[in-house]
Amino acid sequence: MIFNKDTAEKTAEFLLQINAIKLNPRNPFTWASGWKSPIYCDNRLILSFPAVRNYVRDEFSKNIEKQFGKPDVIAGVATGAIGIGMLVAESLGLPFVYVRPEPKKHGRQNQVEGFLQKGQNVVVVEDLISTGSSSLLAVEALREAGANIKGMAAIFTYGFEVAEENFKNAHIDLFTLSNYQNLLNLAVAKRYITEEEEQTLREWNVSPSTWTIEV
Repeated sequence: MIFNKDTAEKTAEFLLQINAIKLNPRNPFTWASGWKSPIYCDNRLILSFPAVRNYVRDEFSKNIEKQFGKPDVIAGVATGAIGIGMLVAESLGLPFVYVRPEPKKHGRQNQVEGFLQKGQNVVVVEDLISTGSSSLLAVEALREAGANIKGMAAIFTYGFEVAEENFKNAHIDLFTLSNYQNLLNLAVAKRYITEEEEQTLREWNVSPSTWTIEV
């Protein structure tokens, strides 16, 4: 679910402007999973554009507090959400921790890095939601560390049904600054893509694991 429509449209426009999101229905990208995709999203680029990162920080800060109440701690999911999560924590005047994909192999073997007390209320910040699996592994690690998860806030989601099911089953409320639907609407309105390309992008979104481009 998006925080609100105005934010969703403005965020989508920023992501397209800085090429954090690239749309290429005729020459698809290949994801690490092997999926063929007409879209590629790299929200880490946001950190290189001060005006955009400040906008994302401010929208997160305002809407997290409005939606979840002010938490005790902000947690970023490594590695993509460490930078923006830290900016949000700084803006809200809150402690920050981040969650590794798995525990370190040496030292204290931490998976959650930073100071976190049992029972503290935590909002998790993520950069991108695809299936939600890696994001929810971070939630699980925080819960094991004793955190009370108030919810998750992400920059962008592809809106896959499997992600919605995964978050529902994990009992985690997910809110995003923007999503796939708002992105496509804006991309057509601003002529980043044609209506025919929009149709291809919508077909991919229905079944991304089996989608192939017609030759």
